Amino acid sequence: MSVTLVLGGARSGKSRFAESLATNPKHYIATAQALDDDMAQRILIHQQRRGEAWTSHDVPFDLVRKLQELDAPQNFILVDCLTLWLSNLLLNEADCAELVHELVMHLQSAQAEVVIVSNEVGLGIVPDNALGRAFRDLQGLANQSVAAVASSVVFIAAGLPLTLKGPLPTAPTSPAK
Repeated sequence: MSVTLVLGGARSGKSRFAESLATNPKHYIATAQALDDDMAQRILIHQQRRGEAWTSHDVPFDLVRKLQELDAPQNFILVDCLTLWLSNLLLNEADCAELVHELVMHLQSAQAEVVIVSNEVGLGIVPDNALGRAFRDLQGLANQSVAAVASSVVFIAAGLPLTLKGPLPTAPTSPAK
């Protein structure tokens, strides 16, 4: 099938664009953890916007295993988002480079249509601490690795899609009645 990487800054419209590409059956892999009230509210907003047409999977850590479990040609899988998955791994002192490698290896042979949302964090200020700089570097390398195997890469700015690689993915069309 295909892999699409959707990049952008915070509140750029990445998730909404990625969701618009969905075909049935729709699987949403959520990597966020509601560790505070703000994140709980963001998660709720995403859930309400998606509605009940999606099968949701909360996967803060074992992303590759869940992708393997859902990998079938008829499935549409949206991973939202790579950034939160990486931050979960980094804060739990996991081998992030190895896990990103495993993700990329899986994506190269995936049968499902996979769309991955990720933040572009390298366009902002240089973080003032070592953990922040390590995360920025890890995120940039992960984005590059996924982009290398993706058939399509789209950058979202102000809600507008800019194609970086491959064709611009479009929303599925409804059959004519």
